[in-house]
Amino acid sequence: MTGPPHQKDREGQDVPARQHRPFLGVVLVAAATLFFAAMDTMTKYLAMHYNVPLVMAVRYMVHCLLMLSVLAPSQGWQLVRTRRPGLVFVRSLSLVAVSLFFGLALQRMPVAESTAIVFLAPILVVLIAGPFLREKIGVIGWMAAGFGFLGVVLIVRPGAGLNPVGLVCVLMAIGANVVYQLLSRILAGNERTLTMLFHSALVGALCFGMLLPWSLAGEPPSALHLMLFGAIGLAGGISHFLFTLAYRFSSASQLAPMTYLQLVWASFLGWVVFDHMPDRLGLLGMVIVMVSGVMIALKARFAEREYAAHLLDRPRSVASPATGGGPNGGESAHKAKE
Repeated sequence: MTGPPHQKDREGQDVPARQHRPFLGVVLVAAATLFFAAMDTMTKYLAMHYNVPLVMAVRYMVHCLLMLSVLAPSQGWQLVRTRRPGLVFVRSLSLVAVSLFFGLALQRMPVAESTAIVFLAPILVVLIAGPFLREKIGVIGWMAAGFGFLGVVLIVRPGAGLNPVGLVCVLMAIGANVVYQLLSRILAGNERTLTMLFHSALVGALCFGMLLPWSLAGEPPSALHLMLFGAIGLAGGISHFLFTLAYRFSSASQLAPMTYLQLVWASFLGWVVFDHMPDRLGLLGMVIVMVSGVMIALKARFAEREYAAHLLDRPRSVASPATGGGPNGGESAHKAKE
């Protein structure tokens, strides 16, 4: 019997070859968003009983240990080696900031509303990527940004009853998330996805681990809480693994709309666990944010198709026989919430 087809990466190492199975990719992303929503729900529950840095420390430590035990034997130093260590480190620090501020927001706000507001970050990335990364925003990009802001306004409107400190924490998480996603775009063409995931887990474990002496307070955790602590790290590791695996079967533009399923899962789990359901205007705002995100994803897919059509129209004498470039030529960097 033969294993799955392999190809060489930039370092000359064998990696599983890409397979065109878009439906499987969609299913994997749907499962990944469910695990992300479950992780956020468990984070909120534990943050109501313990300090947020303690919750995050356990999450990142479990995540890091999982990657070391599962991937280190096969990946070796490829799991650690980077071409641009400075930017990779800053990207990991920005994710630490996202986790901290989002955890503080979940401590004070419902899961669904917090998740919906944070999903404004990809829309802001599109606007910022125009002048900084010289990407064309276009009519769809501007419309999506306008709809996204309208949706967030409906969610955080006066009278919605959301905690002001929690809203500030969400806004701080959005700012850090924008930095994280911009750096992900910059690094995606030069760094391996698994390497960036490992550095994020390692830096998170170290940063929150250093805060443990000031985070250990209160009563010892119960058996249920210990199980939830372990489940948070496990859910984070599984969700990132599923996301990474999904990009082996589908392109980023095909999978991006599916990431907004996390809003559906977050609303459902928030209702089941905390008996919270957003009001009508809040739900409308969440739907608008979701639609604006899908518009951004469709915009990326149109750009991908235009690029492919451009390559087909080029004369054979000009086109390279083995480019491997384009929008998906490098490792895909996926949503935040590592």
